[in-house]
Amino acid sequence: MQLTNNRFTGLIAVTVASLALTVGTAQATPSGGVTATIISKETSSTREIVRAEITIQPGGSTGWHYHDGQVSGTVKEGTLSHFNSTCTSDGSYHAGDHITEESGPGYVHIGQNRGTTPVVLEVTYVNPIGKPLSEDAPNPGCPFQ
Repeated sequence: MQLTNNRFTGLIAVTVASLALTVGTAQATPSGGVTATIISKETSSTREIVRAEITIQPGGSTGWHYHDGQVSGTVKEGTLSHFNSTCTSDGSYHAGDHITEESGPGYVHIGQNRGTTPVVLEVTYVNPIGKPLSEDAPNPGCPFQ
C-alpha cells in the first residue's frame, strides 16, 4: 500500500489496513489498490490519535487484518463491503455511513471495493503507543481475498 502526505480527514480501514506501516508476515493477505493520506497525528503518553483519508480503488482490498486500537470512520464516497473472519458480510457501508471496528486479533476482517467507483473513507485511529495502525493477518479460510 502506498502512503502519501497531503491532507486528511479520518476513517477506517480499513481500514486500512492497512496503512502498511508494518511489514506483514508471509501468510498475510496483501492489500491492493489502497492509498492512505495521513492528515494529522497527536500523541500522548499512552496513545496516538491518527486521522487519515483512505481510498480503495474499484476491485481493491485492504487485505485481512486487525487493529490493536479503536477505529472509526465515515464513508465519503462509494460503497465499502466489509467481511469478518467467518467469511460473512458484517456490513455494506455507503456514502454518509459511519463504521467502527472492534480491536484485537480476535476481530480479523477485510474491507473491499466491489463497486465501479473509488471508496473514500475518513478514518480515526486511537492506538496504543508503539503499535502499528493495523496488523496483517492470514486469510481465515474464506474463498476470497
